[in-house]
Amino acid sequence: MAESGTRSVVPSERIEQAILVLRDQKVMLDTDLAALYGVETRILVRAVSRHLDRFPVDFMFQLDAEEFERLRSHFGISNGRGGRRYAPYAFTEQGVAMLSSVLNSPRAVQVNIEIMRAFVRLRALMASHADLALRLDALEAKYDEQFAGVFAAIRQLTSPPPAPTRKLGFRAGREQS
Repeated sequence: MAESGTRSVVPSERIEQAILVLRDQKVMLDTDLAALYGVETRILVRAVSRHLDRFPVDFMFQLDAEEFERLRSHFGISNGRGGRRYAPYAFTEQGVAMLSSVLNSPRAVQVNIEIMRAFVRLRALMASHADLALRLDALEAKYDEQFAGVFAAIRQLTSPPPAPTRKLGFRAGREQS
């Protein structure tokens, strides 16, 4: 449900999953935005290209070859044979806000509202994690070595698990005892 009491056009989880971090910025790709707005990617890109003066580099940028290749291998974006022929455009929060003026439709306005709310939730979540880390550092500095083990355990629990160091499974050619 949207905060205004009306039903959300797009589930917030879908929007939040589409937010990526590229060049140290939270962005959304043109393909994801087009799907959310219910238009083809080429239509969205064409509308933006007609209004490029509204999209400075801090609102939108095109991925370079290396970024595109990383996305292609990570997300399985088409290799060019029948798929994308150019690198996607990434829109920052401000660029997404500007899209509602370029894609002038009731759905675009509603989707934009939901996307802006998702960016706000993401910022709040990141701030709470940063605040928690600062509090933990302050507590660690305040108390002596008797709690060092507790803080080490907390840090270990909050860090990602280590990658497996050996392969699992049966090895052919070795004798089993």
